[in-house]
Amino acid sequence: MSDADGPPPAGPGAERPARMSPWRFVVAFGTVSLLADFVYEGARAVTGPLLASLGASALVVGVVTGAGEAAALGLRLVSGPMADRTRRFWGLTIAGYALTVASVPFLGVVGVLWAACALVIAERVGKAVRSPAKDTLLSHATAATGRGRGFAVHEAMDQVGALIGPLTVAGMLALTGGDYGPALGVLALPGVAVLAVLVWLRARVPDPAAYERELTPQPQPRTAGRLPTAFWTYAAFTATTTAGFTTFGILAYHLVQRGLLATAWVPVLYAAAMVVDACAALVTGWAYDRVGARVLVALPLLSAAVPALAFTDTVGWAVAGSLVWGAAMGIQESTLRATVADLVPAGRRATAYGVFAGTVGAASLAGGALTGALYTYSIPVLIWVIAAIQVSALGVLAALRTRAR
Repeated sequence: MSDADGPPPAGPGAERPARMSPWRFVVAFGTVSLLADFVYEGARAVTGPLLASLGASALVVGVVTGAGEAAALGLRLVSGPMADRTRRFWGLTIAGYALTVASVPFLGVVGVLWAACALVIAERVGKAVRSPAKDTLLSHATAATGRGRGFAVHEAMDQVGALIGPLTVAGMLALTGGDYGPALGVLALPGVAVLAVLVWLRARVPDPAAYERELTPQPQPRTAGRLPTAFWTYAAFTATTTAGFTTFGILAYHLVQRGLLATAWVPVLYAAAMVVDACAALVTGWAYDRVGARVLVALPLLSAAVPALAFTDTVGWAVAGSLVWGAAMGIQESTLRATVADLVPAGRRATAYGVFAGTVGAASLAGGALTGALYTYSIPVLIWVIAAIQVSALGVLAALRTRAR
């Protein structure tokens, strides 16, 4: 039994080398994420209109989608420690993806509001189940490829799926006259491919931890007690900068309400932001492997620039602010995850990813509420408050670098 799904080997002599190069493993896992994003981002692009077509009010849509995001982040506080305790990293990863790809195609055919709401939340629960285990498996291979580069390539491939999925669903809706059944049913095809690639990948590399053991052959304990102090400082930095991060929902609201952009162009702008997301992930990932956590200075600076650019009455500046938002998202989704792997020993890494996601979720909720309230009160005040929060985040990052020395 492998380290990924059972007790670790007794020592270096018991190690089994991985039957795939680390880079091929990263790309294969990136393919899984690309296909999975094809499925669930395609569905998320039309969740609101779909629920509305079944009789949901704006309140119901808000509650259901909010509950889904809370589940996707909050439940990782359970699934992360579970992965470390049971060592069933592959099992939890496959189960989480299976729940997601099984939930989405049925959304278009259930025809009953309560069932559709349950499926929306189930899809997000699937993400919560798999994410800490998946990130831990990926972290082992990125120990050999470079943490920043490995997570960056994975994120870039992930965003390709996030771009293709919504465009595919939009095309199907146009062809079928707005019929959600075929539009979401077609997503079953990449869903089946997700599970096929996962099963194949597990058979080829049953023990991804071997990538990391080959670099540090001394056996590591399955658990390492408390999470390191540096991790908690890092979580505080992430929470602070996330609390001052403007959501795309508020950006889109501003663009449409001020008459800067027609509603139909908002998804196109979002797709452009996802392209910037992928590029920023690659650039900062490579930089992280060269200069370390210093590259994270870019995140508070970009986050502070978003409202200053986006909340203007000039189309060009507002669009530029949305693209800067995409660049900040690229750092959040790749380089932040890479840093967690460097700060926490392998035996506690899934737990750390779970705690990290819970922290980000709570900060995102607080930041969304703060941004929305300040936008209503005064945009200049909003810009200055966000800038002050990001300056505070830089201070916490400086403290992290001091502890790391």
